[in-house]
Order: sequence, then structure tokens, then C-alpha cells
Amino acid sequence: MQPNTLFTIIIVIIVADYLWERILDYLNSTRWSDKLPDELKGIYDEEKYRKSQQYDKEKQRFSFITDTFSFILILLMLFLGGFAFIDQIVRDITENPIWMAILFFGIIGLAADILALPFSIYGTFVIEQKYGFNKTTPKTFVFDKLKGWLLGGILGGGILALIVWIYTSTGEWFWLITWIALGGFMVFMSMFYSNLIVPLFNKQTPLEEGDLRNAIEDFASKVGFKLKNIYVMDGSKRSTKANAYFTGLGPKKRIVLFDTLIDKHSNDELVAVLAHEIGHYKLKHTTLGVLLSLVQTGIMLYILSLFIGNPVLSQALGAEEGSFHMGLLAFGLLYSPISLLLGWLMNMVSRKNEYAADHFAGNKYKAEALIIALKKLSVDNLSNLRPHPLYVAFYYSHPPLLKRIGALKRIEQDT
Repeated sequence: MQPNTLFTIIIVIIVADYLWERILDYLNSTRWSDKLPDELKGIYDEEKYRKSQQYDKEKQRFSFITDTFSFILILLMLFLGGFAFIDQIVRDITENPIWMAILFFGIIGLAADILALPFSIYGTFVIEQKYGFNKTTPKTFVFDKLKGWLLGGILGGGILALIVWIYTSTGEWFWLITWIALGGFMVFMSMFYSNLIVPLFNKQTPLEEGDLRNAIEDFASKVGFKLKNIYVMDGSKRSTKANAYFTGLGPKKRIVLFDTLIDKHSNDELVAVLAHEIGHYKLKHTTLGVLLSLVQTGIMLYILSLFIGNPVLSQALGAEEGSFHMGLLAFGLLYSPISLLLGWLMNMVSRKNEYAADHFAGNKYKAEALIIALKKLSVDNLSNLRPHPLYVAFYYSHPPLLKRIGALKRIEQDT
């Protein structure tokens, strides 16, 4: 295949991806309503519903602006030879393939993040502030950004260096050895993410003794779930939005509650939410998620190994000669349709698992308590409760609220 042909294919993929996102956004916008729909009565009141619609519309308009900016930027980089220009800069600095890759992606990543900074500031301090969600101070925002850059440089640079080293050292076994290495890193992060990464941004303190901790421990004991680590995270440091999550594997598993969740929910509702999270673990969803991610990574690396050595990948982006970093970038752009398909499949599995975890919580604890908690979370976060089904298919890892409530009510009727 000629470089010009491959370049055309890359452009077509980028344009198609942008248009597909706009189509999904349009379909989702057709579900907006000025009046409170009958199916949402008892969840939203008229005023709160109007606010949720305004929030969703504003977020979509903002997303259109940011996506369009990124779309135009990457087209300019491609048509004006921007990536080839950066490639030449790093070649003038070093001939070491590892350092070339680190510098190449470091320059692109840092430049992209700086260009996106005004949008990030506006989203946080204007949109989220306007709807009462933002609690991030300018100081926290700046330190988050600096820590994110540092962490990205250390972890991202380290992983990239390892991948390039494996490629230059192992040849045809590149994809398998890289898969093993990345797989080990993914499992390690699944176990220790909350211990190592989260503390860089948030404080996690053990849930204090009292009625809530006793209720959680009683339920965990009842369902045979060994639980020692229950933490409260200072989510209110950045936002009023509430959440809870389960993390870790084996003895490193822990449940983390946002302080905003505790402030807004009764003990009964909190135990129901945690029953859902425990359900994920008991039903092996956590392990399944790691395995699916490993399989997805293995597929990507195998396909990458078939093409990365072809200099046409680099030449399609304007480079005069082939290189791993330019080939990796071109492959990433070409891989987008496969990534979209795999994302759709992963979301489908995730939504199925959410229903199963809801079923576990409804059966083992109280379906009504979980329904009340889910309603509160949705209203407090101004969630769009009537998304278009196609939008849900590609973007939602959780089923829409009304679907979840319907399934939970059927559990109540059966018990």
C-alpha cells in the first residue's frame, strides 16, 4: 500500500469518527423535553428536571466545541506535516529509539494538554460551578495538573520505554512479551491503584466506628465477603457529586465511599450501594473485567505486531523514514474503528454486570433501599434519565436509571 493511500484512509477514519459522535449527540438531543415526562415523575420535580436538561444541553454544546477543536487540530497536524516536523525535531536531538519515542509523545501530549487547558478551566470553573458541582479551588486545579503531568511522564514514559526496548530486542516475539509485561502491570495497578495513585490526589481515611460501619460489616459477613478495608475519600475537595467504588484484588480489595455520598444518604441506602459493589466481587465481575482488558490488550498488540515494522505507516504521516513512534501513532489512528467496536462490546458486558450486581443487592439486601439511593444519585448529579438507546450502547457502562429501577422492582415482586 502506498503512503498516500494510507494517509487517505487515516483521514477518512478521523472524519467518520467525528461525524459518528455528532450523530450520537443529535440522537440523544431528540430525547430532551421541556416538560417533565410522565415516567420521570416521582424522581425529578419540574424545576430540577429543567435544570438537568439545561445541564445536559450545556455539556453537549461544550463537548461539540472541544471535539471540533481537537478534530481541526489533528487534521491540521496531518495535512501540514506537524507530526513529521516533531519527528524531525526529536531525530535532531537523539538517535536512540527509546528517547525518540519518549520525546515525540511527550511533546505531543504536553502540547495537546496545554492547548486543552482553557477548555478544562471553563468546564470546571464555569459549567460545573454554574450548576453547583464544582468545589475545586484554583490551587487544587493547578496542583492536580502538575501531578498529572509528572505521573504521566513517569508511568507513561516508563511504559513506552519498556515497549520500545522489547520491540528492538525481541523481534517477532514483541507482541507476546509486551502483552505479558503490560498484563503484569495492569494486574498490579488493579491491586494497588487505590494505595499508590489515589493518595496523590485524595485523602482516604478508614471509615470510623459506628452504626454505618457495623451495618456494612454485618452485611459483608452475612454474604461471606471478607472485608477489612472500608475507606472514606474526600471527594468534596473537587465536586459535590457522589460516588462509591470497589477496587483491588484478593487481600488488597477495598471499598471506597465518597464523603459526599455519606452526607446525602441514609445508612440503609449506603449499605444497599455497597451491597451492589460487593455483588460485583462475589459475581467475579472484577476478575472478568481484568481478563477482558488483558484480552483486548493482547488483540491490539498482536495486530500492532503485524504492521509496526512497515515504514509505510511512518511515511503516511510525512516522515522520510520509518520509526517505531511514528508507526505507533499511525496505528493508533487506524485502530480507532476496532477500538470503537471493542468499546461497544465492553459497555454491553458492563451493563449486563451492573444488572447482575443490582440483582445481588436486591436479593441479599433491600431492593427498595437501592432504588432510593440510585434516584438520589441521579437527581443530585442532574443525570439525563432518557438517553437515546444508541447513545447508551456506545457511551454507557451502566444501564439508564429507569431500566435499573424496573429490574429492581421485579426483584421486589418476586420476593
